[in-house]
Amino acid sequence: MTRGGAKQDREDGPERKCIATGESGSTETMIRFVVGPDNQIVADVMGKLPGRGIWVTADRDAIETAVKKNLFTRAAKTKVSIPDGLVDLVTAQVSARVVNLLSLARKSGLAVAGYEKVKDMLQKEDALVLIQACDGSERGKSKLSTPHYGRYIGWLTSDELGQAFGRESVIHAALGYGGLSNRVVEEATRLKGLRAQDGGMGRREG
Repeated sequence: MTRGGAKQDREDGPERKCIATGESGSTETMIRFVVGPDNQIVADVMGKLPGRGIWVTADRDAIETAVKKNLFTRAAKTKVSIPDGLVDLVTAQVSARVVNLLSLARKSGLAVAGYEKVKDMLQKEDALVLIQACDGSERGKSKLSTPHYGRYIGWLTSDELGQAFGRESVIHAALGYGGLSNRVVEEATRLKGLRAQDGGMGRREG
């Protein structure tokens, strides 16, 4: 499954090869980059920018390796410039994407926030995904369990979850069954790889 707009890109297919690791993977597990008009590398998180895609696994080490070894220039077959802090720029974009999708899920009635609402949704087996803030109390988070055969997201901050739900901060949230929920999981999985060594935010497993 491709993301918004990517279906029209004639180069899109089931798998792409990472320029850093040499391994092939689905586009949902990678970040697409293109060369901008000024020959600067641009992250195409939405998959809509024109041009030949350069793919890198959604992982901090992979992107940093691509930068350090000048692999973007090799892949583009022309000299390109790399913006400072590329990994952090990509991470911020993917994070914003996750927050936006969560907000849409909330507005469509697929997502709830708050301990009691999440607990109720889990008990009724209406939840597909349990989401908990990485900076929340471990004791509090341990009282809720990932849905059976469901998914867990635990590498967003309480502030980011708060943005998605229109609150100052959120520790517990859950997603029901629906297409938007699958998109949230997809984007959040990419974010986890980008945050794997960013303050430990991607380390807690459900």
